[in-house]
Amino acid sequence: MEKTANVQEKLAVMKHLYDRYKVDKPFDFYFLDDAYQKLYSHEIRTGNIIFAFTSFAILIACLGLFGLAAFTAERRTKEIGIRKVLGASIASIVRLLSGEFLKLVLVGIIIASPIAYYFINNWLQGFAHRVDITWWYFAAAALLGLIVAFLTVSYQAIKAALMNPTESLKTE
Repeated sequence: MEKTANVQEKLAVMKHLYDRYKVDKPFDFYFLDDAYQKLYSHEIRTGNIIFAFTSFAILIACLGLFGLAAFTAERRTKEIGIRKVLGASIASIVRLLSGEFLKLVLVGIIIASPIAYYFINNWLQGFAHRVDITWWYFAAAALLGLIVAFLTVSYQAIKAALMNPTESLKTE
C-alpha cells in the first residue's frame, strides 16, 4: 500500500530530479498498467462486440428452435394422441420430440467445434503468453448448448405430451 501512496508527491520529486540534469526532452511518464490497458483495449472491445452478437445469435437460434418445436408438435398432435392412448408416458413423448432436435444440435456442435478450434488457435498465436485450448472447453460449450436446446424444445414437448388425447383424436 505504501508503494502507491503519495503518487503526486513522488512524481514531483522525480520531475525535480529530471529537470536538475537539464535534459532537452520534457519529463514524460506513463504507468505500466495504463500501457497494458491501451495495448489490449482492441481485444477487449472486440470481445464485447463478439459477446453481444453471440448473445443475439443464440437468442435468434432459440426462437427459431422454439418455433420449429411448436410446428413439429402441432404437426404430430395425432401421433402423440395415439401414443398416449396406447400407454406412452409423458417422459417418452418428451424424449421422442426432444431427441430429434438434440441430434441436430449435436451434429451442429460436431461440425462447429473443429472450425472454432482452428480460428481460436490462430487468434491466440498473436499473443506472447497464451492459454492452451483443451478439449473440456468444447465439451462444456457442447453441454451448455445441448442444455439450452433441450430447455427450448422441452416446453413445447411437455405441452404436447400433457394434451388430452381425445382432443387430437376426436376429428378422426
